[in-house]
Amino acid sequence: MDDVLRVLVVDDSSAMRAFVRASLETELGADVAEAKSGFEALRVLPREPWGLVVVDVNMPDINGLELVSFLRRSEVHRATPVILISTEASEVERRRGLELGADAFLAKPFDTVSLAATARRVLGETK
Repeated sequence: MDDVLRVLVVDDSSAMRAFVRASLETELGADVAEAKSGFEALRVLPREPWGLVVVDVNMPDINGLELVSFLRRSEVHRATPVILISTEASEVERRRGLELGADAFLAKPFDTVSLAATARRVLGETK
């Protein structure tokens, strides 16, 4: 269990959470938990160490950019790799997310291969 990647997926879309979960479970053998909002993510984050957090930018309560900012200020989660996902694929949005501390930015729609490759890259894997 020590070497199983624990991933938290934060997105207000149940379909997107299910897609990301299935992709990471299949491609990386990850153990995936879900949060349907930034607020819920703040309740789930302290429960255990996370190897990766995948966060949607556009959510109703605490958005993905605010969540990334929180993670980067947190002693516990500061080094946790974060992938931002968004339908807002403008260069301004991408740059803002990366400046706040996200490790990668994926524009929706994306496929399983792109998500897995991005996850491997931010985790420092070469396979």
